[in-house]
Amino acid sequence: MGLEQGGIRRVECLDGLRGLAALWVLIGHMMILTGFRLPLLSKPDLGVDLFILLSGFLMVFQYQLRSGSEDWNAPGTWASFWARRFFRLAPLFYVTLAAALIAGPAIYESRVAIDSFLGQGLQPAERYTDASLANVAAHLSFVFGLLPDYAFRTPLPDWSLGLEMQFYAAFPFLVLLARRTGWVPAALIAAGIGVGLALAAGAAGLDWPMPSFLPLKLHLFLCGMLIAADPGSGKRIWVHLVAAVLLAAIPIGGEQDVLHFVVREGVVLGFFALVHLRSLGAIDGVARLLGNKPFHWLGELSYGTYLIHLLILQPVAGAVIGHFGTGLGALGRFVLTGAVVVPLTYALAFVTYKLVELPGQRLGKAVIRRVTGSAGRARQTVPEELAAP
Repeated sequence: MGLEQGGIRRVECLDGLRGLAALWVLIGHMMILTGFRLPLLSKPDLGVDLFILLSGFLMVFQYQLRSGSEDWNAPGTWASFWARRFFRLAPLFYVTLAAALIAGPAIYESRVAIDSFLGQGLQPAERYTDASLANVAAHLSFVFGLLPDYAFRTPLPDWSLGLEMQFYAAFPFLVLLARRTGWVPAALIAAGIGVGLALAAGAAGLDWPMPSFLPLKLHLFLCGMLIAADPGSGKRIWVHLVAAVLLAAIPIGGEQDVLHFVVREGVVLGFFALVHLRSLGAIDGVARLLGNKPFHWLGELSYGTYLIHLLILQPVAGAVIGHFGTGLGALGRFVLTGAVVVPLTYALAFVTYKLVELPGQRLGKAVIRRVTGSAGRARQTVPEELAAP
């Protein structure tokens, strides 16, 4: 039942789940910007939560597969880990950030038209139009997620990238803690520290427009980490599951209504089943389906889809509203907007995957080899370059 049994080196369902998470975010934003709502699908933040869970899982899964060849007590191992993650996120982010800063004023006009038509509160202008040196520097350095004034200040949904980078920064220290105490105690300690920091930040008057401050979402990363972590015995994996379920119930970081609580718990339980209960025929069938070729490509394009879609969606939704107005109902606006946005987004995600993401990953590997002086190949695992938005 455990991950290590049978020498498992790839978890098939990851491809499909990350692809579905990105599609969930895309569809959710389409619903918000066209006025057409369906339960659950119109909550793109839950798609981001799924990405966070997958990210925590993947980092621990790869740590365990590499543990025989990497010394995690050595800072050089941490540096290599950070470099791999930087070169996974940064190249495409920098390209889309440039596009967002250039097109920001025009996108803001579209967003004003959308929000005015739908009777929604207007977005702050500076989120779309701030090309100041301070904003650019905060984003290029990835520290923007820590700064409430800059955490949500581009047309991109990039707040989660700042969050992700904070998790990567903390990950080696979470590993060292787990090596000393065990995974469940380490997760509970880290979650307690996270909750304490989140409450202290709130008491100090700090307010993030999105939960881009790691303590606000650390508990969800820890859920994924526990699902991946080797429990030492088959029976103890259930202790990991109970701890993950309890962590997912911590009421901080985003909306906390009944729907969000139920879905977050369901995501934890469902992902646990896909990873650890493959012996059940129906679950094995779902896992295999999520790992087939179409879902594989949906997953490979998930990062580009996540970063690119709002740059296309907001102008297109604004144009549909401007042209048709009330002559087209909410469903019609959603369908027409999607007919343009979905294929264009995935086409651009494919192009940037080939021209930006893959070259960026190769550059990162070359830099690591040059700095470490080692040409040895890292052990191949699941697709290492999974990124959570």
